[in-house]
Amino acid sequence: MTQALTELPDESLMLRYAGGDADAFAILYERHKRGLYHFLARQCAHAPWLDDVYQDVWMNVTRARSSYQPQAAFRTWLYQIGRNRLLDYLRRHEPLLLQQLQGDEDEDPLTQLVDSRAPLPEQVMDRKQQAEAIRQALAELPAAQREAFLLREHGELSLEEIARLTGVLPETAKSRLRYAVQRLKQSLAGWKGGAHG
Repeated sequence: MTQALTELPDESLMLRYAGGDADAFAILYERHKRGLYHFLARQCAHAPWLDDVYQDVWMNVTRARSSYQPQAAFRTWLYQIGRNRLLDYLRRHEPLLLQQLQGDEDEDPLTQLVDSRAPLPEQVMDRKQQAEAIRQALAELPAAQREAFLLREHGELSLEEIARLTGVLPETAKSRLRYAVQRLKQSLAGWKGGAHG
């Protein structure tokens, strides 16, 4: 892979992939695999079909490559596919929607909430407790607010992109995000990390 290829924007990489450049797809996958997976995982926890949804999203990307048109940001297009595939699975497995959100402690960016210096044992416990408190607070959000928050945090989508992807007005997306942040702050207000003195 050339350095010039790695510096291309997502949309150019997808067009190159559509033209048969497999290296372009590899770069796109590396750029977006973690954020997409965390977005899906936060929506459906560790449902037994989570990995199937994740793989299905990337299969849809490969199938759609010949018809891809960069009318929106690649990231928005990718998350739209992810959201659609997730909704399909949730319709078939509705009881799983109620599961508490969980994540992999080692991979979860929520656990990386303090600086990277070697932590003391009590700090490690605080981090785990804080990550669990965040997970619980996310699980308690209404689905539309949680989705808006996760698209912003994991997908790094703008309000306009979130609105377009979810089929609502930008003001509605903004309200959902604002309420999500308020609820998370309220839920986490009582968390006393680092209170070991």
